[in-house]
Amino acid sequence: MTTLINGKEVAQNLRNELKKEIDILKTKTGKVPGLAVVQVGNVAASSVYVKSKTKSAKEVGIEVFDHHLPDEITQEDLLKLVNTLNNQYNVNGILVQLPLPKHINEQAVLDSIHPDKDADGFHPLNVGKLSIASDNDESLLVPCTPYGCLIMLKGLGIDLSGKNAVVIGRSNIVGKPMAQLLLKESCTVTIAHSKTKNIEDVCRNADIVVAAVGRPKMVKGDWVKKGAIVIDVGINRITIEVEGVEKNKLVGDVDFDEASKNASAITPVPGGVGPMTIACLLRNTTIAFKNKTKQ
Repeated sequence: MTTLINGKEVAQNLRNELKKEIDILKTKTGKVPGLAVVQVGNVAASSVYVKSKTKSAKEVGIEVFDHHLPDEITQEDLLKLVNTLNNQYNVNGILVQLPLPKHINEQAVLDSIHPDKDADGFHPLNVGKLSIASDNDESLLVPCTPYGCLIMLKGLGIDLSGKNAVVIGRSNIVGKPMAQLLLKESCTVTIAHSKTKNIEDVCRNADIVVAAVGRPKMVKGDWVKKGAIVIDVGINRITIEVEGVEKNKLVGDVDFDEASKNASAITPVPGGVGPMTIACLLRNTTIAFKNKTKQ
């Protein structure tokens, strides 16, 4: 029988733990973690994400500082705001919601966030630390989506050591840090991508498949060997026809219906990885607060 990995439930458990921890920190220090959320423009999807992140942060006791900026803001002015937040004592985490308008260099903005306040875990210094830090370093600010995937994998109660893991996708945000995290768990890791030959056969040898490539239902059921674990990071909007009417539907990078016939455990889309990303953002903000209080 296939286990459906409930990301909403796992994320709620993490948020509950964070709330308890933040309550204790508030009692000890008289302060709580602070998260600055920067949104540029009015992209509908971004507004939905920001609202969800802000709501979740407040629920666990994190103080939120909202900065909603006009679409036409210059890169110089945006960088000035980030610099101000870098020096604001009650801001422990900074989140710049992507995508940014085309006239702004996203990487330049992300790199301008102080690594100690990098709530997303994207700063080059934090990426480097992930590669070289000890396996039990709890001070790291790790990219949120891959860390959420790892939490779900570990929540299955299996020993990851020695497992063959295939990560489909080599992005800086998911694919590469996911591979690093799996290496720290002593998995044997293969990163597959658009140039990988015989990718189907590569996946068929995997005990764990993490799909993060951005192509709807790319991973077919016969790519998944019996008993494998499938983590689907993809969120793709497709159009389907229902009784003659076209409707939008969210699907992952995995053909869920077919893959679930072979997988021992699998994440759904939606309701799988997505909620974990937000919960891990709150975790990073809390870690950043604790790192500062230790100084």
